[in-house]
Amino acid sequence: MTAILDATARALRDLFSLRVLWVVVWPMLVALLLWLVLGVTFWGTFSGWIAQGLDALGIQAWLTDLEPVWIAHGIQLMAHLMLFVPLVMLTALVITALFGMPALIRIVAGRDYPGLERESGGGLAGSLWNAAIAIVLFVALWLVTLPLWLIGIGVIVPFVAAAYLNQRLFRYDALAEHASAAEMAELFKKERNGWWGLGLLTGLVQFVPLLNLLGPVFAALAFIHFALARLDQRRTSSVG
Repeated sequence: MTAILDATARALRDLFSLRVLWVVVWPMLVALLLWLVLGVTFWGTFSGWIAQGLDALGIQAWLTDLEPVWIAHGIQLMAHLMLFVPLVMLTALVITALFGMPALIRIVAGRDYPGLERESGGGLAGSLWNAAIAIVLFVALWLVTLPLWLIGIGVIVPFVAAAYLNQRLFRYDALAEHASAAEMAELFKKERNGWWGLGLLTGLVQFVPLLNLLGPVFAALAFIHFALARLDQRRTSSVG
């Protein structure tokens, strides 16, 4: 637990440095612009999907008869936003993991771990494959657990899903440049509780309005600090 708290404290320290601020901004802007364009272009398609979902839940018929009409329209708009906001956050997380991590790793490693050798155990292909698996399983987790919403347990689903996505998405890229393939496999297994704990802690930020705008980069920094500290500790112990 101490290692997780230390990683998050260091991430908070780095979050507002000038070199990090641009990495905070551009993934969110790209994700927002992307889904804004897609939302406007395919508004009819998205509305149809949402209507089908509401109909499956038995809500659409109720909305059709609801008076005044503006209340029904407001509820439908909220349904669009509930779909739009998670898609923006998910896209920003993936963009940060794939394209923002190298810059953040250079900042953290250059200052806190300048002597840590780079073994390059991962690469772009591995990063893309890891991201694809993370997204597919994240979506599958949501779909499989939808029935739980009917009995109230569904409220824990977003937190579990966010924890899974963060730990799966960021741990690979945080280690890829510095660890060997063998070291990565060992740390993924040995530090499993740490990855999940950090995933849950950073995932909680994504549910806090305004703070969630910083969520992707905060998560990236926290995982970089945790990963490089664990790798450095492992190598030091091996030498000793």
